[in-house]
Amino acid sequence: MKKRTLTVIGLFCLYLQASPLYSSQNGSQAVEEELARQFTAYFKKRVIEENVTGAAFVVATPEGLVEIGTAGYTDTSRKHAINENTIFRIASVSKTFAAGLTAVLISEGEFGWDDRVVSYVPDFRINGDAGKVRIRHVLGQSTGLIPHAYDNLIEDGLPMERIQEQYRKLTYICSPGHCYSYQNSIFSLIEPVIETTTRRSYTELMNEKIFEPLDMRTASVGYDSFVSNPNHAKPHVKSRGQWKTVRVKPNYYRVAPAAGVNASALDMGKWLTAQMGGNPEVIRPEVIETLTRPRVKTTRDKRRKYWRDMISDAHYGLGWRVYRLGKNEIAYHSGWVSGYRADIAWSEEYKIGIAVLMNVEGSSISEITTKFWQMAFEMLQPDTDAGQMLASTKTASP
Repeated sequence: MKKRTLTVIGLFCLYLQASPLYSSQNGSQAVEEELARQFTAYFKKRVIEENVTGAAFVVATPEGLVEIGTAGYTDTSRKHAINENTIFRIASVSKTFAAGLTAVLISEGEFGWDDRVVSYVPDFRINGDAGKVRIRHVLGQSTGLIPHAYDNLIEDGLPMERIQEQYRKLTYICSPGHCYSYQNSIFSLIEPVIETTTRRSYTELMNEKIFEPLDMRTASVGYDSFVSNPNHAKPHVKSRGQWKTVRVKPNYYRVAPAAGVNASALDMGKWLTAQMGGNPEVIRPEVIETLTRPRVKTTRDKRRKYWRDMISDAHYGLGWRVYRLGKNEIAYHSGWVSGYRADIAWSEEYKIGIAVLMNVEGSSISEITTKFWQMAFEMLQPDTDAGQMLASTKTASP
């Protein structure tokens, strides 16, 4: 792809890779290029208005990457501009990777969606029958336990072993599989499940099964791999109305499946392409369909700022949120840890997706992502053949 430098305004250098967006149905390059042009202009405008230290976005289709935009710098010293290979913490967007790896291993026969968690993690104990919790409940945020159980202990830097000791105090607020209960430490029980069955590390398997076959060259798991990469975006928090560069906190890296992945815009574009069926040799269509099938309702998502004017229905699948935006459906996840925000979303119907990464905690990321979908739904025609491949390969629901 040909790269061009658009402009330098104030604190921001905006670099864009330009290529016409793809639409499998109407083939109208002019329409797709106009969508790219309008969204790029909007992205540039918002990051400048919000004085965002650094940001990047990527638009992708099943055929590959079609647009990458970067803005700003890795920190407030303004010595190093963000580029397509600058890695960010993607926080809870990591859950989409955990679900993808889990589904691949299940398809290889390592374990099953309906297996009991205690079968692999015998120390998992609650004030009740822990045997009711299945692997699909952990990845589907439907364990029936109080939401965000002991996230405060993650913030305090306690190791997972100490946090798991506290689970014995937990009681069910509903039967597993019957209500939405967002988790981080409990979601990350999938790590010992995977490591017990395969006798290999979670990080090793993520590299072998996901990052390497998808050619995600700068993606990684963990604190050390992030800070050792000289091209990483440093975190920023607001202090007296200005963004301040702060240290990378290692706490949420202790729950790697929930929040431990690092990736660049280029990496995220490749991940998007795989979700839309572009790499069936790595992630098969039936795997994608399983992960993005709506399961428990997430009613509160309908009240999310910027999204609430668009969402008509909301569910959690397995590692993915599933939003109904009027007549359209997207798979989505957001991420937020100290100093970083991330969004990823894609449409099976329109065969297009976007990821946005920031090294600040600003809420403008939600505004930017929703604006993209408003533009896409207005300007692109849906792929009338979308979903037929998935429908033909559906398997029994886990």
